[in-house]
This record gives sequence, structure tokens and C-alpha cells, in this order.
Amino acid sequence: MNSSQEWSTRTFGNEDHLPRVPLPSVADSCARFLEWCAPLLSAEQLAETERAVERFLAEDSPAHELQAELARYDGSGVRSWLDTFWPARYLGRRDRIALNANFFFLFKDSELGQVPRAALLTAAAARYKVQLDGENVPPILQRGQAQTMEQNKFLFSTTRIPGADQDTVRAPYGDEWPGPSPARHIVVFLRGNMFRMDVLGEDGTPYTLDDLEAGLHAIMKTGAARADTPVGHLTTKARAEWAASRQALIDSGPRNAEALDTIESALFCVCLEDFAPTDDLHMCDQLLHGDSGNRWFDKAVSFVVFADGRAGINIEHCELDGTTILSFTDAVLGTTAEQYAELAEPHGLPAIEPIEFALDDQQRADIGSAAAAFAEFAENTVSRVLSFTEFGANRAKQLGMSPDGFVQMAYQLAHKRAKGTVGATYESIATRQYQGGRTEAMRVVTPESVRFVETMDDPAADAATRKAAFVAAAAKHVSRAKECQRGDAPEQHLWELQLIAKRRGEDPGLALYESPGWTVMRDDYLSTSSAPSVNIQYFGFGSTSSQCIGIAYVLLPDRFTIYLSTPRPVADGMHRFADELTAAITELEALLA
Repeated sequence: MNSSQEWSTRTFGNEDHLPRVPLPSVADSCARFLEWCAPLLSAEQLAETERAVERFLAEDSPAHELQAELARYDGSGVRSWLDTFWPARYLGRRDRIALNANFFFLFKDSELGQVPRAALLTAAAARYKVQLDGENVPPILQRGQAQTMEQNKFLFSTTRIPGADQDTVRAPYGDEWPGPSPARHIVVFLRGNMFRMDVLGEDGTPYTLDDLEAGLHAIMKTGAARADTPVGHLTTKARAEWAASRQALIDSGPRNAEALDTIESALFCVCLEDFAPTDDLHMCDQLLHGDSGNRWFDKAVSFVVFADGRAGINIEHCELDGTTILSFTDAVLGTTAEQYAELAEPHGLPAIEPIEFALDDQQRADIGSAAAAFAEFAENTVSRVLSFTEFGANRAKQLGMSPDGFVQMAYQLAHKRAKGTVGATYESIATRQYQGGRTEAMRVVTPESVRFVETMDDPAADAATRKAAFVAAAAKHVSRAKECQRGDAPEQHLWELQLIAKRRGEDPGLALYESPGWTVMRDDYLSTSSAPSVNIQYFGFGSTSSQCIGIAYVLLPDRFTIYLSTPRPVADGMHRFADELTAAITELEALLA
């Protein structure tokens, strides 16, 4: 299929007709791996890595049997050879997901107060659920190519369940729960109190806005006192520890099991805050981690609405990527009260029930310990926001430059000037044109980008030389991004071969995975991802390693905003980076002009 007229208009009607993610050969991935890691290595490190790759490709290497097993899996009727990789990558992580893995969007401002804003967000999300259930959400098309919509199945009633060794996901559209979620309720948080509130009537039609506002007002009165031991704190724990705490809750009686079931089956969460943030940075930090007693970080979708009506969303990442949430956010924030009223029916005051746990002293102590540990963890993360109102994608295009190429090279230049080194840099590239497509891992540092940052600070280089180096580096960036979009990238392929060996109970014994190329290339100094939408002001996530700066950016035609995060011990480097980036944007714009 090559034209939009031939694609189905049903939400999930194109999934079987999308192309499959291509499975690279071992030789191709190894060649790309050497190309990608080389700019980050010394001559000695590169030579050691080349020897490891040579052994990996040898005729008697176990890599070939691992590749054959992956090829058999790819041909077994699955959507993609990555179908086992994604759960291992996301559900296999054992540290906390709060701040480490979840991400947020800060929505555009609204003139509505807290309860009307929360009601409209709830109503618009409920409307989207009704449309999704009927497969009436239009499938995304990009340049005439349909994109997978499978992730939309995880927007509602989806909850990550902690496990001792690997987490699982409780979600609709599966064998245990076929089709859309039959749930009609959400969970509303206020001061650590939790309430079950219906948002769909028994006939499946949404409540009116007036009904939802009445329900939220009733919760505001009932939840006026702060909860003494909010169970939500437990969702901040490392996964195996949270799994043990969750099991202890279940084992201590049916009341707790019922409370967990109510939360986990809810369509989504709405977290009402009893304060107005002091500024954009404060608001972004609250959306990323906030009062952990007023969150359930395992829930796929949690709207957060502050006392002044400003709002955003916190997302559990295991089944949902930024592109899906952007589309969802655009639909929710683009829904007017009049559009919503077309689907809504008056049902009266929604059914509201407090969600209460029976806790013993040991469980209360466990919750208190989790709260304190997470507060300390959040305190040890430093963040900063940057806003450029005079620069955006249109300005980069006017200067003949790819907008993403421009800002990614600005990051490289600022990092070199701030920290004195070029460091491994990750960028997420969407691959939703494939069956089961999610993202590809792109490594940004290239010989051209290294030459660019060196040339920019070479006193002997004139403006024309610097400009030529900048243009070449940005062009290489665009070229590599296109390769990643096609699935021509080595990291996830080689990583999955390693995971197959581990699942077989084997030690791969493969030097490639201990080589400097593998360890250095994947040790992020910068972790970057973009989320372009006029409906969001900031996008953010936590850093990914002890020296990493997380860079979440919103690059729009007329503006450019960034949320930075890093561990406190290296915060000075992040602040230097932010200052250097501000200067670099201006310098590079002038260079092209």
C-alpha cells in the first residue's frame, strides 16, 4: 500500500498490512556498531573492540546460532523480532520507575480553575476511550504511510504489576481480558486519599461535564484531610521490593486485594494537587515525581491538575511511547466542551467510593520508609528548564538546516564546552510505520560531529570552515536518523542476541559485550528525546546514568523548550551545559545567517 486512500479508517484496521521490522544480519549490525562506537574510543579501545567483533563474527561463534534462533522467532507469527526485547528492556528493569522511567508533559495553560479543568480532561479522555472502543480514532498517517496504533490499546485500564524478577502488565485486549476495558471508573487522588469515581454510565456513555464536576467537588470535600499513610508511596520502590510489599498487602486480607483491583482496573488516574506551583520548573518537577503519596506510578496514564488549573500528565513507559501520548494529548486538549456534549448523557452524581487499605504497623512503616527514600532520591536529582522564544524549527529551516540536526549539534557543542569531552549521546527515533514498531536507539556522535565541535573552538578556523563543519555534521545526523527509521541500527539487534543467550541460561562468552565499544557507546552522557506539539509546554524525564543529562525538548515552529535533569553530584556540569547551550544556539544561528 502506498497511498492514504487505500488505508483503513478503523483505528486498528491497518496493523496486518504494515511492513515488518527488518531483521539485520549479524555482519551488518557489527559493521554499523564499529562505525557508531569508533568516534568515542581511543585507538587502543577501538583496536580491542575490532578484535572482539572479529571473534563475534568467526565461524564457530555462538552469535550465529543466536541469530538463527532470532530468525526462527521472527518467522513464528509474531509482529516483530523485537516482541520479546521490549518486555525485557522495560519490564526487566529492577530499579524504581518513578523519576527513572516515567515521563511527563506539561500541558498548555487554560483559563479554567482546578475542578473544571480536571473535569474537562477527564471528560475528553473518556470520550477518547469511547471512540477507541468503536475503532473510530483515525489511524495516524505520515507521508502516506499508516503508523501502528497498537499502543493505544494500553491507554486505558493498563497497570504495570511489579514482579520479583520481571514485571508484567495488566491490560485489556489480551487473552485474559479480550477487547476494550469494561471498566467505567477512574481513581482520583487528593492529599494522598484515593477515590473510585465512575466516568461512564452503565450503558457506556460518558457522564456530562456538570456531573463530573459535581463528583470532583464531592471528592474535594471528602478528601479535605491529608491521608496519614498514602499507599501510593509504595509504587516508588525498586521493583522487586515493591512486588514483595504488594504481595504482603494482598496476603493481609480481601479488603486490600479489592483496593488494588480497583486501582489497577481503573481507566486512568486524576491527581488533584492542593497547591499552585511557583514557576514552570517547579511544575515540571511535580509532574515528574511530585508528592509520591498522591500518585500511582504504575498506572499507564495519570493526569495531574494543580490548584490554579494548570495541568499535565505522567506516563508509565513500558507500553507507551511519546508519539502515542502526543496524539492522545492533542485529542484530549483539542476536545471542546461542545464536542464532548455530543457523546455525553446525564447520569446524575457519579458513584464515588473511598479506596481504603487495612494496614498493620509493619506496612505503615514500609510505606513511610518508601516515602522518605523517594523524597531523598528526588532531592538528589537536579533539573532546569530552558525556553527559547526567538528560535524554533522555522528559523532553522530558513537557515537551510534540519531543525533536529541543528539542536542536536548544539547539544554536542555545549557538552564539549561544558564538560571538556564528547560523550555518548542517545536519541529516540520512532519506527511506528512497522508492525509492532516502537523506537530505535540512535547514537548521535559521529566523526562529523566530533570534527564540528573541534572546528568550532579551533582559533585557526574561519567562519566558512566552521559553517561547513556544522552543515556536514547536521547532514550526517539526518542521514543516520533516516537509517534508524528504516531499522538499520545495530544496538537493539545486538542487545537482543545477548538477551537470547541469557534466556537460554547461557553465558554468551562473547567479548563484544565487554568491549570498550559496547560499554562506552551505551554509557550515556546525554539522553535526548523530542515531543513536538503545540498543546504542550514542556516534556521531561529523568537522567539515565550517574553522569547523564536528560534532555527532553519541544521544538515547535516558533519556539523551543527544554527540560534538563541530572544527578546532584554532577549538577554543576548540567548548569554549565545549559549556559553553553544558550550561547551555542545564538552562535550557530549567526554562523548560518
